Amino acid sequence: MSTDAAMKVSADHLRRDAFLYVRQSSLRQVFENTESTKRQYALRERAVALGWPTERVHVIDGDLGQSGAHADGREGFQRLVSEVAMGNAGIVLGLEVSRLARNNSDWHRLLELAAMSHTLILDEDGVYDPAHFNDRLLLGLKGTMSEAELHVLNSRLQGGI
Repeated sequence: MSTDAAMKVSADHLRRDAFLYVRQSSLRQVFENTESTKRQYALRERAVALGWPTERVHVIDGDLGQSGAHADGREGFQRLVSEVAMGNAGIVLGLEVSRLARNNSDWHRLLELAAMSHTLILDEDGVYDPAHFNDRLLLGLKGTMSEAELHVLNSRLQGGI
């Protein structure tokens, strides 16, 4: 754990719960890409290393096998957004931004709520505070790249057909 990450985590964050969001885009990926799923679940240990007790790290994995293109039908993502909006989340963990949302509208709504509720976001690269300009800028760029990646993948699939 880097000292920069630990410095962002405050006592207020630790008083609230940690929420780990686990998602794969299709059932095929869930069954064939088991290493990715294991890496996602392993983020629980990052939350514990930052100070959250294991029993207060909640895993939301009900969206396994569902695309992140839209929040519609993703009950896990909707629960995550609700927990952030209600101020129950001290940190949201996801392997990468694309696990949370591949749609800028959904992603930026989550960022806005996280900034207002002082909720941190952690991915495999670090810990971010959406209330701070530089962190929010980087998270916004990651979200834009994730949405663009989905567009490119769809274009390739259509081209192959």
